[in-house]
Amino acid sequence: MAQARSFNKAIFFATVFCAAAAALLAFAGRAGAQQERQQNGWQICNETSYVLEAATGRPDGRAIVVQGWTRLRPGECRVAVQAPLARGTHYLYARSSLAHRGGRRQWGGDARLCVDSSDSFTIENPPQCAAQSLDERRFRRVQINKRDTWRTSFSEATTYTTARARQAGLQRLLDDAGYDLREGRRGADPRRIAQAIAQFRATARLAPTASENQLIDALENYARRRSQQVGLTLCNRARGRMWTAIARRRGEGWESRGWWPLNPGGCVRTIDDVLIQELYYVHASLEGPEGTRQLAAGGEPFCTSGARFAIIEREACEARYYDTMLFTPIARRGRDGLVVEFEDRDFLPAGETPRQLQAARDAADAAAAAARPAQTPARGMAPADGEPTQDRPATP
Repeated sequence: MAQARSFNKAIFFATVFCAAAAALLAFAGRAGAQQERQQNGWQICNETSYVLEAATGRPDGRAIVVQGWTRLRPGECRVAVQAPLARGTHYLYARSSLAHRGGRRQWGGDARLCVDSSDSFTIENPPQCAAQSLDERRFRRVQINKRDTWRTSFSEATTYTTARARQAGLQRLLDDAGYDLREGRRGADPRRIAQAIAQFRATARLAPTASENQLIDALENYARRRSQQVGLTLCNRARGRMWTAIARRRGEGWESRGWWPLNPGGCVRTIDDVLIQELYYVHASLEGPEGTRQLAAGGEPFCTSGARFAIIEREACEARYYDTMLFTPIARRGRDGLVVEFEDRDFLPAGETPRQLQAARDAADAAAAAARPAQTPARGMAPADGEPTQDRPATP
């Protein structure tokens, strides 16, 4: 496991202030005749406070042509598919920019199509994404019944017009860039927003005539760079697919959280904020042709689950129907951000279990046996071993 890279907090302006609440994200579609500026083709509009990257799918004979990425500033509309449009089912997906804190948001549906997550692309959707080194994403179906114009808007729980989405987007990018806007019950103080914008224009050396679009682009680039310098990022430098998780202190207790799947060469930012604790814990398991490989470094036991999880506390995992896994400690040492890189050499051969993990599981089994109440003889016929009754659950 490569040594964690660090970043110094002196390069930032202020402590990050996060004012964004979790939102239920949805689509809102309507015909292009309602659009103020008429453009031919399928127009997609961003009525959210995020910078979005959108991908579309369109019918082409018996195939589906998938294309991405169309970048949309908050409040911006762009034609993603030129007229004439094919009548029938189209597909739409979007993800938020990496500049935004809190992880990537997604707008989609239940139609599974393939995308190239790392670059612009135009592909005929294959039957299997992984065989073409593509990623599967879930697209929303959009029924288009006009050949000249159609409009679909991305929205979030707070309803915005395009103009209001632009204002909210500027405020969000300032937050992401590290400016403390100190929101109150009525939102951020407009004077603070104006001061932050003026300060950023001066720092970024934007020309006095720079447009609002140029301001948004510069803020996004700055926030994107900043996001790479704080928090906890895990990277897969091995040759197989990897499953990662983290654990840390939460208040007076503990929390473990996962899973983040990583393809070879991929990275994920698991914590978006400036690191403040002295120790964080990471876990990774590597898929291989001979089976799953565990980290050789061992570490401290925490609870995990077979599905995506966020588990409070680390005791009695099996008694709570969780699994016990070892998480390797990583020291912060005063740093704001860490990047942990896992390599092939960091893992045990398939089938081997770290000694600490086996000891932790044995201790958990012993504790569970000690806590189990003594069995009293029952009257009547006792059931055969392994046969479930109302008083005893079936043994898996």
